[in-house]
Parts: sequence; structure tokens; C-alpha cells
Amino acid sequence: MKFYPDGKVPEQPHLYFIYGAGGTGKTSLLKQFKGKKLLITFDNSYEVVRGREDIDILSIEPKDFKTLKDNLSIEIMERIKDGKYQVLCLDNATALQNIALDNIFNQYKDNRNNYQDLQIWFRRIGTYLRQCGLTVYVTAHQDKPNDLGEVMPQMNFATFYAFTATFDFVGHIYKKDNEFWIDCDPEKKNHGKNRIDNRTSMKAEDLLKIETEKKENEVKNDDNN
Repeated sequence: MKFYPDGKVPEQPHLYFIYGAGGTGKTSLLKQFKGKKLLITFDNSYEVVRGREDIDILSIEPKDFKTLKDNLSIEIMERIKDGKYQVLCLDNATALQNIALDNIFNQYKDNRNNYQDLQIWFRRIGTYLRQCGLTVYVTAHQDKPNDLGEVMPQMNFATFYAFTATFDFVGHIYKKDNEFWIDCDPEKKNHGKNRIDNRTSMKAEDLLKIETEKKENEVKNDDNN
């Protein structure tokens, strides 16, 4: 347990979850984040960041699938323990879920039990990401809208909520009038949220705009003191 007297909770890096259709620039958004980044890819979609010196890539291979349940958090801890990275990216959660279902959580004939185990595992990963001390960016594919017009990630519904419970930002990225937008308005049936600022929609290129401006102002204030 950790005790913080008088509400003096230290500021923590933010956790972002962005989902959308293919070709909407989910992986490319990683370029916006400042600092050294570790990209863990579960579907080998790293072409858009190839050659960037600020991004290290860890590609999960088929031989890793069976041991992923026990080794994923351990692997992340080993990679980040020396303080080299400021940002951790998991690309993408849809592929991770499918790998887990096909290779790990398939021991029960009743799929409800398999999904329950999956939800618990994803919740633990989400909790670990909250505590890892890095800015975290996670992507997922978009599922087709349901009969109510709701848009959500291509993930088991309960698993998605268990995983993103600790996240600060959940948004849907889409293309409109040749521009990419991110919608995080929970009232628009996209299961979005934004605990970072009061925006409910923004251009994709402005995702980190307010946070970046805040850090720049803090640096200026430190220089003036």
C-alpha cells in the first residue's frame, strides 16, 4: 500500500488507448510522443516507424505465443528497468487478445470461462501499465458498428473495459474530409473518455497538444525561477 497525506499524490504519466479502422494512422500517432519509445508489436505493423532512432521495436513472434501469459509483463519490466524509455506502446490489443485466446485461454469447452480468464489477465496488464512509470500508448482495431450504432474496439467488451479501467484517455480515430480526427466523447456511443483535459474531439495531430504546451510552460517557469 502507498499512503499520500494531504492529497499530495505525485503526477503520473498518462495512459492512452486509441482504436480505429486500418489505415487511420494509429501506429503513426506514436511519433507524437516525446522521448525514447519502446514499441511492442503483436502484428508486425511497424513499417510507418521504420528507421526512427527514437523508437526501439520488440516484435512478438509465433514461438513466443504459448508463454506470453507469464512472460509479457516480465519482458516489459526487463526492458524498461534501466530508465532508457519514456514511452511504452503496445500495438495492438486486438492482436494480443486473439493470440491469447488461440494459444493460452482455450482450455475450457465453455468459452465463458476462457473469456473470464482473459479479462482477469488483461486487467492485470492494465494495472501493471498504470504502475510502470511510463507514458503508455495502446492501439486496437475497430469493430463494425452494432445495431445501436455504437463503435468500439474489436475486443471482447468486458475485456476492453477491464483493460482500460486505469487509462486516462480512450478515443476512436477516424477519417473525415481528408483529415484524421479522434473522438473521445462518451455520449457519442464510442466508449471514449478523457481524464486529461476537457476536450471531447480533436484532430489526431493535436492529441498531445495541451499536454505538450503544459510541459513547455513548466520548463519556462523553471527557467524563470
